[in-house]
Amino acid sequence: MKIAVLTTDNRQQFRTYGETMPHFGMAPTGLLAGFSRMPELEIHVISCTQKPMKSPEKLADNIWFHSLHVPKLGWVWTGYRGCVRAARRKLHEIQPAIVHGQGTEQDCALSAIFSGLPNVLTLHGNMRLIAQVNKAGPISFYGFAAMLEKKCLPRTGGVICITDYTRKAVSDLARRTWVVPNAVDESFFEVNTEPDASRTILCVGHITYRKNQNAFIRALDSISPSGKFKLLFLGTANKTNPYAVEFLELVANRPWCEHAGFADRETLKGHFKRATLLALPSLEDNCPMVVLEAMAAGVPVLAANVGGVPELVEHEKTGLLCDPLNPQSLWSGVERVFGDPGITRELAVEAKRMARARFHPLVIAQRHLEIYREVLQTPVANGTSP
Repeated sequence: MKIAVLTTDNRQQFRTYGETMPHFGMAPTGLLAGFSRMPELEIHVISCTQKPMKSPEKLADNIWFHSLHVPKLGWVWTGYRGCVRAARRKLHEIQPAIVHGQGTEQDCALSAIFSGLPNVLTLHGNMRLIAQVNKAGPISFYGFAAMLEKKCLPRTGGVICITDYTRKAVSDLARRTWVVPNAVDESFFEVNTEPDASRTILCVGHITYRKNQNAFIRALDSISPSGKFKLLFLGTANKTNPYAVEFLELVANRPWCEHAGFADRETLKGHFKRATLLALPSLEDNCPMVVLEAMAAGVPVLAANVGGVPELVEHEKTGLLCDPLNPQSLWSGVERVFGDPGITRELAVEAKRMARARFHPLVIAQRHLEIYREVLQTPVANGTSP
């Protein structure tokens, strides 16, 4: 089967146009890793960019890469019309059996639904819910992404939801849905954890109100004098954002807090090896990759009981859940991990076993192939030209 995957090349997102190798989000990367183990498939990855970039012709023996140059005028201010047209030309040249758009935040979903070919979309984040949590206006990034989501979902052949929480959130828009979690990079399963004496709590994610880092810091104030530990934050902080400014002040005034900024996947694996706990105190989350990666690595997880997280972490079996709005729930979860090393080891072992069974790239790729075949056998009407 010939399959086209439309996804964002992070060289465009981060404006690193001089790099010669494309790189994608962890979810598409994991899916492509699974596809690379299925030689009967022919995969074509398509990404748009505002500047020409050197790129390899192939990413694996059965995976081709197409970088499409689209001038800036064809992007957000025109509703991504330039990206849609460029992708459609390339798709009609390739003639895949099905087109898979990754995410509704930018151009990929629009390009898929207006390709004129059978297509499905993966919803990585519930943009309407994220816009609500962030109280985003209609002309903000999240507000515009929520509008795109509302436009795209009714027009596709089906929506792949990474949690049942997502499926329920889009049931008013999508005509057909499936629940398939994200795939985890195989290398995370190979991490051998050796927690060091610092008793490090990792908190990974962009510094934003939705991720709730500031409330987590304040919750741990009550136990910081009684227990020696380090709270290490990994993620970018936008110094023009009042929430991030407040976060940096909180960290600066607490010797047990540290902000190390953005960490790539190799750096993250190094932190996982030494960490005692991964904490996710988010107010809203769908299928956070860092939780799946920590479980695959064998790092105990304390996660907020919100959104799709309870579908990933089974309380008292593969991790611990907490109430992100309740400071006592946050700090008592941390104390539970520090106070009972035996149970946390058991949680980590069971989480790693479950992650291999549910989130391994080959498992996820095989499930996608089943969905593609279902769509092709029982198609529904797809979108037309914008």
